[in-house]
Amino acid sequence: MTFPKRQLGTGGPMVGAVGFGAMSFAGFFGPTDEATSLATLDAALAAGIDFWDTSNMYGMGLSESILGTYLAENAPQVTIATKGGIIPGPPRRIDNTAGHLREELEKSLKRLNRDKVELYYIHRRDHSIEVEDVVETLVGFIEEGLIDGYGLSEIAPSTLRRAHAVHPCRAVQNEYSLWSRQPELGLIDLCAELGVAFVPFSPLGRGMFGERSVDPAQMSDRDFRRANPRFQPPNYDYNVAAIDGFRDFAHSKGTTTAAMALAWVLDRGDHLIPIPGTRTAAHLNEWLDAATIQLTAGNRAEIARLLPAGFAHGDRYADTQMMAVERYC
Repeated sequence: MTFPKRQLGTGGPMVGAVGFGAMSFAGFFGPTDEATSLATLDAALAAGIDFWDTSNMYGMGLSESILGTYLAENAPQVTIATKGGIIPGPPRRIDNTAGHLREELEKSLKRLNRDKVELYYIHRRDHSIEVEDVVETLVGFIEEGLIDGYGLSEIAPSTLRRAHAVHPCRAVQNEYSLWSRQPELGLIDLCAELGVAFVPFSPLGRGMFGERSVDPAQMSDRDFRRANPRFQPPNYDYNVAAIDGFRDFAHSKGTTTAAMALAWVLDRGDHLIPIPGTRTAAHLNEWLDAATIQLTAGNRAEIARLLPAGFAHGDRYADTQMMAVERYC
């Protein structure tokens, strides 16, 4: 399969309209192993998914190392994005200083078996440092050839405007899906205005928009979602009931729940490049048809009726998970 191409920000490379998020390889959503992860990358590459996203903190380098093993053994022509700036702790903290970012970027490159990455994100913003100063650090990495462009994650539109004024930002990565709609309050539009790619993470609702909604009772003790209010009672049952209606709609159109949910995200603008993630090739295959689905005005209206903005019960993060996430409404 070949995905239609979208540009990763003004001046950035053309990549498949759907990318791949490798957070799952680190065990955030349940047990995994290297062999299964490598097989999932095989499936992603075979499907034409050529934009892969990871971070230094996913498994404390585990996700990057798995990608690095694959890159070394197969030398695929893919665009790689990684991130830095979060120190897990305890206590957890954010560090966007030049020295810390350089140290973490160099470690990331070593794990990835790369001399550079095409995109490097500030994973969370350090509010003790002016964002303009952080961008100057990133521009230095560009000039050294360590990165091709920079991105920002979990930010407000105001931060993007300030950063972009110093040096053009290539991409902004925030959570966005049918049940996480905050970026519609200015961020998606601003990215379009500035020529910045908007990269939605968790576009499938952390497993809720699968053929069956993920069951909290089956989650491991280490599962990241256990602390999310949306997965806790009574919120979870309300959310499943709403999504079941959408699931029936997707099936009535001859497709999977995941493919329809991802098609909805793709339909929100040509500058959106969602990065669904999965631990297995089987789950990846559930959403490969997303880019072929053309939503009609009637489809959009029905989806809006079934899952109106703000339908989700409970916040997307627990308070302890919200550190340095910018709120702007």
